[in-house]
Amino acid sequence: MDGPGPGEVLVRIRAASLCHSDLSVIDGSRPRVMPMVLGHEAAGEVVQPGDGVNDLTAGDRVICIFVPNCGHCARCHEGRPALCEPGAQANLAGTLLGGGRRLRLAGASVNHHLGVSGFAEYAVVSRTSLVKVKADIKFETAALFGCAIMTGVGAVLNTANVPVGSTVAIVGAGGVGLSCVLGALLAGARRIIVVDLNKKKLTFAQELGATDVFDAAADGVAAQIKEATGGGVDFAFETAGAAPALALAYEITRRGGTTVTAGLPNPNHQFSIPQISLTAEERTLKGSYMGSCVPRRDIPNYIEMFQRGRLPVERLVTHRIKLDEINEGFDLLASGDAGRILMAI
Repeated sequence: MDGPGPGEVLVRIRAASLCHSDLSVIDGSRPRVMPMVLGHEAAGEVVQPGDGVNDLTAGDRVICIFVPNCGHCARCHEGRPALCEPGAQANLAGTLLGGGRRLRLAGASVNHHLGVSGFAEYAVVSRTSLVKVKADIKFETAALFGCAIMTGVGAVLNTANVPVGSTVAIVGAGGVGLSCVLGALLAGARRIIVVDLNKKKLTFAQELGATDVFDAAADGVAAQIKEATGGGVDFAFETAGAAPALALAYEITRRGGTTVTAGLPNPNHQFSIPQISLTAEERTLKGSYMGSCVPRRDIPNYIEMFQRGRLPVERLVTHRIKLDEINEGFDLLASGDAGRILMAI
């Protein structure tokens, strides 16, 4: 590993989580440039700031963010760093924001995953891929805020802006979907419906606070949900990253309601809807990337909510592993029998 370049930081990774976004690279459903060091949901401590990084010092505790932002493009000027154009280009190319690669294997360059590559003891990342946090939060807990919490809670609070008393459905009970449950509870939703194929995940969702659960494979599940809610929910969130899941989420959204998709499917998958429903039923279909968050603003707020007992993120964790158990961890994640899997490094 090379040292940090200008505007970059060497970080000792202390904890990381296993996410389906990593698994989708492993199984090929989301093609990426290879070879690549995976891992994007991580937390650690600063070892060495590069030139020009004056607001971080060795020992600072940081959370990694999977979209670096340049601060200068049109989207950044709009206050939407998740949509940073140079950040997206760098992530697609497997580089850091400045265009460089700091990893090598047998003399050849190795690509970075979403500017983080957190499944390692050390990582060089762009300064804008880091959010500094106080030292009063454990590394293992802090890692969760870098993706699952930011994406799921942010989709509810930022993208959908769910008001108190709303009815909410979440299709897909993975880490992001379960984070949506926590977000819906925080927003004051009066009814929270979770739909999934895995019965263990449905039970887990109920334990977190879901009021109703439905088996996605059941005959007529959409009709059942619409009957139970008097015509559909106010807000439906798709977090499974699959076109059938998004179709179901749209179908169970009421007239005048909003469907939000936060899942990341294969880029070749297509989704279709009756066009007239958008107009005649005043429906809204929205995408949510990184929970529409401004990480430096939202992550400290979410951490404070956690510390006050309003956002119990540690309840998402079902398994804890070490770095040398990562392959078994991904087998467990692929089986569908795990919530968030935390890895101490």
